[in-house]
Amino acid sequence: MTTQIKEEAPLGKIIVITSGKGGVGKTTSAAAISAGLAKLGHKTVVIDFDVGLRNLDMIMGCERRVVFDFINVIQGDAKLKQALIKDKRLDTLSILPTSQTRDKDALTQEGVEAVLNELKQEFDYIICDSPAGIERGAQLAMYFADEAVVVTNPEVSSVRDSDRVLGLLASKTRRAESGAAEPVKAQVLLTRHDQGRIDRGEMMTVEDVLEILAVPLLGIIPESQAVLRASNVGTPVILDDPSNASRAYADAVARLTGEDVEMRVGDEPKPGLFQRLFGRSA
Repeated sequence: MTTQIKEEAPLGKIIVITSGKGGVGKTTSAAAISAGLAKLGHKTVVIDFDVGLRNLDMIMGCERRVVFDFINVIQGDAKLKQALIKDKRLDTLSILPTSQTRDKDALTQEGVEAVLNELKQEFDYIICDSPAGIERGAQLAMYFADEAVVVTNPEVSSVRDSDRVLGLLASKTRRAESGAAEPVKAQVLLTRHDQGRIDRGEMMTVEDVLEILAVPLLGIIPESQAVLRASNVGTPVILDDPSNASRAYADAVARLTGEDVEMRVGDEPKPGLFQRLFGRSA
């Protein structure tokens, strides 16, 4: 009689969406990326790490459905299943909101690890929406990550702060501290791209941003009123009416899953300079 060895299902992948400064579209990007992954059929959960300043639930349109939150789960006041909110548009998407009344000290490394380990058993992708900057909440959001999407605007201050975040990803994560063979895989998502302002010298070119950050480019999200409109109605922009921004996020999500998608600015293909200089090898 032959005994069959049952293969264990692969654990979910943890991806942190992070940035050096606020106001660059990080939570908008976390909502769009998680919804985009779910739309492709991947079981996905997005977690709000911005304790005290939560707004992921508003962008996802589920703020009135919050009963328990991330901090309740960490502190043992609720089970994880009680705090998870199932998205009404996509049955493969869940949201784990955070507390509006606590401070970031309520997050503990042990508590975060326990929640992430439980989520990895059930979900294909765990998207961590980090607070901006390099404080405790941001460091805990990135500590257990397998991959990172660093969101930046083509402005000097934003790019400089993103460079600091890349330094933390290379030195202050569990993979870095354990000397793992594979470090956290970081990619940059360039938001609020405005070719007119770049042509007038008011913004950095994409090439200049990549030269400073020296990590692969995940996508270029154009400045778009569709982003603001989608946020105001509580819909991830990737699920909103077709727009340059929603198409750009869809392309970025496809690249995140390993697809080779041509880089575009708006609807225009961008020459292969980025791929040649900052190859998108997995």
